[in-house]
Amino acid sequence: MDNQLKSVVMLFAAVLLVSCNNGTKTEKANSPSTIKGDEKPVISHVMTKEEQTRLTPDAILQEFIDGNKRFQSGTTTVRDHSAQARKSAPGQFPKAVVLSCVDSRVPVEDVFDQGLGDIFVGRVAGNFVNVDLLGSIEFACKVSGAKLVLVMGHQHCGAIKGAIDDVKLGNMTAMLSKIKPAVAMSQDFTGKKISKNDDFVKHVSENNVRYAIAQIRDKSHILKEMEDKGEIKIVGVFYNLTDGSLEFIK
Repeated sequence: MDNQLKSVVMLFAAVLLVSCNNGTKTEKANSPSTIKGDEKPVISHVMTKEEQTRLTPDAILQEFIDGNKRFQSGTTTVRDHSAQARKSAPGQFPKAVVLSCVDSRVPVEDVFDQGLGDIFVGRVAGNFVNVDLLGSIEFACKVSGAKLVLVMGHQHCGAIKGAIDDVKLGNMTAMLSKIKPAVAMSQDFTGKKISKNDDFVKHVSENNVRYAIAQIRDKSHILKEMEDKGEIKIVGVFYNLTDGSLEFIK
């Protein structure tokens, strides 16, 4: 009886093993990640000097617009960041420089679907311009070859609200003073001029971008000259947190 029982147990185990293996194969075969043609290619390429040289400011801007559409739709490029980090270590040839707020909800590379080595990013609360950021933008364009300067404000910006409310707290007092000109520019707004009014906050944010661009042109003869020659393009955008979309600021 013992030998018979042992034989039955072994037979049952063998049947169960075959069944499990077949089930696993079926599950893998039906998995979306293994269906032929479903997987997206993983990009490990980084921008080269030759590629950077061939690009035009308008082409880069269009690439950013297309990248933002992919970001909105959830179809962003799959990248091997580890490989890109190693490949870009010897040198960098970014196509653009973006001046953005420090806000954690504004992932600049993701917003434009760009990889390592593609863009310089300068960040400060309220995306305003000072001498340090001007020098950084000059380095990005004049020295390193970037051809697009993009100043990006965003929805529900805390720095903009702080400037509207005339917040005074530590070093933030001096920092927010850099945004006050945009508040002054926005007094033509017809609604309530308070930080709880999202429309007013957006209006000030857009004027803050306009003021930053004016400062870039006024305080950097290097960048102004490059723009006049068509070597670079300076553009302002407003980023909507709610849906990831961009609005260009005239």
